[in-house]
Amino acid sequence: MIESVKIRRQCMLDFYSHYEHLCALQGSVPLKAVKANLTQSALDLTVDRIKAADWAPLLNAIRHNKTLTSIGIRSFHQQGLGESGVERYKTYFRRRIPAIRSKDLTGQLCKAVKGCLSISDVLKSLELQGLLLRERDLILLTKGLATASSLESVSLAQCPIGDGGLETICQSVKNSATIKYVNFTGCSLTWRGAEHIANVLKHQAMKRHGEAWAESLRYRRPDLDYMTGLRRITFNCNMLVGDRGARAFADCLGEDLWLKALDLQQCGISNEGARSLLNALQTNTTLVVLDVRKNPLIDHVMMKNIIEKVLMNGNSANSEYQWLTSPSSKDASKTRPKKRTIVLGSGRKGKATIRIGLPSKKSGTPGKKPTSVKDSYSPKPLPPGTKGFLPWRTAERAKRCSVSFLKYVFKSYTQSIPVKVTVESASTSETEETEDLDDVIHHPDLTKSLDKINITKYQQLQLKLEECMEKLKEEQRARLKAEERIMELEIENARLRNLNISLSETLHAQSVTNMILEDEGILGSIENSFQKFHAFLDLLKDAGLGQLAVLAGIDQSDFGLLGHPQMNSTVSKP
Repeated sequence: MIESVKIRRQCMLDFYSHYEHLCALQGSVPLKAVKANLTQSALDLTVDRIKAADWAPLLNAIRHNKTLTSIGIRSFHQQGLGESGVERYKTYFRRRIPAIRSKDLTGQLCKAVKGCLSISDVLKSLELQGLLLRERDLILLTKGLATASSLESVSLAQCPIGDGGLETICQSVKNSATIKYVNFTGCSLTWRGAEHIANVLKHQAMKRHGEAWAESLRYRRPDLDYMTGLRRITFNCNMLVGDRGARAFADCLGEDLWLKALDLQQCGISNEGARSLLNALQTNTTLVVLDVRKNPLIDHVMMKNIIEKVLMNGNSANSEYQWLTSPSSKDASKTRPKKRTIVLGSGRKGKATIRIGLPSKKSGTPGKKPTSVKDSYSPKPLPPGTKGFLPWRTAERAKRCSVSFLKYVFKSYTQSIPVKVTVESASTSETEETEDLDDVIHHPDLTKSLDKINITKYQQLQLKLEECMEKLKEEQRARLKAEERIMELEIENARLRNLNISLSETLHAQSVTNMILEDEGILGSIENSFQKFHAFLDLLKDAGLGQLAVLAGIDQSDFGLLGHPQMNSTVSKP
């Protein structure tokens, strides 16, 4: 075998060795980011700083890879919107457009991913985040997904593919036997995209019903959890989905037996769409996660009813499908306003800098912190000797001790129990509304008071009571119908019994009459036979053959008048 071919085959069994070999052939240095993020057969790269010349060996290694179980390619590059002209001109040179944003490189990346999907038997997770995928890129990706034999999770988060791109991806997802989880967070989707996903669920439900029917033959019980198809769909941060998209999901969720989780955070859903989803949950008992948080048009009561209904379906906190954290809480730190730095000058002691944050409404004295009315207020000191007078040294010492003691208690409490703290701001007004729901979902044991626990238990018991009352009413209606049917059947039975009695009496009278007629006929036939026999004996006597009658044991006294025979002894003893 040729030495180069042998080396290439050996390197294909190890991703990083293959990557180093390709870099050596090209004469470039392997990227440290590739090795640093290559842990446990998983490649997770942030590619904004990778140059165009360094992409060729990486893409070639991905194309021939057979060992990686997870591939993640992420880009967090954002356009500088909302800046002034001077700042935009300055940041133009500082922020260079990453090479991954080019049309040719995204096409080569999708082609490499397609090759990896077609030959790999261990790849289970594929995540492409923040990439500009064109139509031809999605077609290549769709062909790769159609040939994948082990892929379970596909994520295109923050990739603006639109409804048309989602329709292209759905062509391979609906026929896949392995894909269970899809993530289309922030993909610029509308209610049409929701309809495409709903059609995929309906198509897979028809196939699963056929498989379930085949497995239920010969008194077998089909195992629904081991059937192929989607189990979780993440549709967060698509504000144009709206109520129409929610209704599309609700139509297919009513009779679905396989989908376990559906995430619809920040999808522009109002009470109308939430009500359709709640109605679908009346018949769906398999969905354990239906996340409609961060939709400000949904009432707090409606959202709580949906979450409680879904939690009742789950029945256990150790489910495989967990609630996702809020996307806005993560992005809050990324979207903070930038601080501008002004350098005043330099001297022996260094540079003097001033950092300017958000402009305040009222400009105060430079160099001093803006003080509020509460902080600036101080009561008048009491004169010595009056009631309540406290020396200033004692007061300061008590204040310092009390503050340090409270800090110590708070620190020890937060170290023992994880507490979620939300800072109030203009962009996080929605967090205050859903704080109770996050505590119930993520930390059910850390309720703040016993009243809250009692209220949730009371609401759960009230829901169960309403369900039991509805079942009782249905049973009462069914019982009334059954009793009415029983009365009708008893009346019909009595009528048939009377008719049977009358018919039996008629048949009995006819049978008695026939018996009488039959008896008279028998008597007449017997009488005729005796008359013929006596006539025969008379003929024998007239012919002089009376000795034959004597030999037969017939006495002479038996030959009486015809029609009045008298037989004394018919048969003599031997």
